[in-house]
Amino acid sequence: MPEYCLIFDKDFSLVGFKNTHILSSMRLIVVVSFFLVSGFAFTNKLYAQIQKPFTVVIDAGHGGKDPGNRGNNYYEKKIVLSIALKTGALLKNQKDVNVVYTRTSDSYITLNGRANIANKAKADLFVSIHCDAHNSNAYGAGTFVLGLHRNQDNFRVSQKENSVIFLEDNYEQEYDGFDPNNPESVISLVLMQEDYLNQSIEAANYIQQSFVKNLKRKNRTVKQAGFLVLRNTYMPSVLVETGFLTNSSEGAYLNSKRGQNEMSRAIANAIMQYKSSLDGTLFNGLIMDSSSTANENTDYIEDSNFIKYRIQIAASTKKIETASYNFKGLSPIIRKQKGSLFRYYYGEFSTYNDASKAVEKVKSKGYKGAYVKAFKEGVEVSITPEMKSN
Repeated sequence: MPEYCLIFDKDFSLVGFKNTHILSSMRLIVVVSFFLVSGFAFTNKLYAQIQKPFTVVIDAGHGGKDPGNRGNNYYEKKIVLSIALKTGALLKNQKDVNVVYTRTSDSYITLNGRANIANKAKADLFVSIHCDAHNSNAYGAGTFVLGLHRNQDNFRVSQKENSVIFLEDNYEQEYDGFDPNNPESVISLVLMQEDYLNQSIEAANYIQQSFVKNLKRKNRTVKQAGFLVLRNTYMPSVLVETGFLTNSSEGAYLNSKRGQNEMSRAIANAIMQYKSSLDGTLFNGLIMDSSSTANENTDYIEDSNFIKYRIQIAASTKKIETASYNFKGLSPIIRKQKGSLFRYYYGEFSTYNDASKAVEKVKSKGYKGAYVKAFKEGVEVSITPEMKSN
C-alpha cells in the first residue's frame, strides 16, 4: 500500500500530498531540515516574548522605631527612603525593569523581613541603601557585599547596621544566635551568599564607579563585610553607604533634594549598566520623564531647628544650577532666594570653627570675598561671640 506525505508551501499552507516513494532522499532531508530550523527560530522568538523583566528590590534602610544614625541631627531613615523612592521611580521608566520596595513609608521592617520580600519577588538584584557615620570627619560613598571583614572599619560599618536586630523581641531565635559584636559570627553568613558573590561584586562595582565618575565622590571602593540584611537573599546583593551624615558638608548634601536626586540617578544608572551586562542589551542612559526631573534644581529647604553655618560665595540675580562644575568644583552648593536675588552658599557646618577652616579652601578656588553666615530654621541670624567660641 503506498504511503503519502503532506506538502506545504513556505507559509505552511497545505498545497497537496505526494507518494513518498517519489521524493528523493535529498529532498526528504531538505524538508525535515526546514521544519527543524523554523521550529528552532519560533522557539527562540517565543522565549524572548516570555522572558521575565529584570526585577530589582530597592531597600531603604532603617525606618519606624529605628531612625538609623543621627549625624548632625539628620535622620538616616528619612534620607535613604527618599533616595530609594527616587531610584525606583527612575528605574520604572526603563524598559523591561520591575521595581519592588521593601518600604515606601516610615515603617519598621526586620532584616529578615527585607530579605523575604526580595526572595518572594524572585529578584535579580537587591540593593540596600544607607548613610554612614563616624567619629572623625570621614566622607565619601562606598559599597559593600557580604563577606569576611578585611579590616576593623568594615567590621564597624556592619556592626552598626546589624545592631538593629536588638529592636526585635525574638532576635536570638530569628537570627540563630548571631551576635553583631562578635566577628566570629560573620563566618556563618558568608556561605549563604557564596553562589552570588561574583555577581554581587560586579553590581557593587558599577554603583561605586557611578558615584566616582558621575558625581566625583571620594572613592571608598567596594568592600566585603558581614551584613545580616544580605545573608538570606538568594540573588546578587549590595549594600550602599551613600556618605557620612556626621560630615558637615556631606550630611548637608545628602539631606538636600539635589543631593538625593543626584545619588538616586547615579544608583539607577549603575543598575541599568549591570542589567545590560547580563542580557547583552545596549544602555544609552536613563529614560527620563518630566516628573523625575522637575525637582532637580529645587532650592534648599530647611528641616532643622539647629544653627547651621554656611559660606556665602556669590550673590546674583541669575538663577544658576547648583552643580559643582558651575562653582569651580565646590560641592555641595546651596541656593537661597530672597526677592530677585539668589545667594549661593558652600557647605553646611555644625560649628563656626569648622566653617571658618573651610573658608580658606573656598578662597583658594577664587572666591576671595567668601565669608561665614549662620542660619536657624532657614533664617539668617547674627553670629555671636558665643558661637565663635563654641
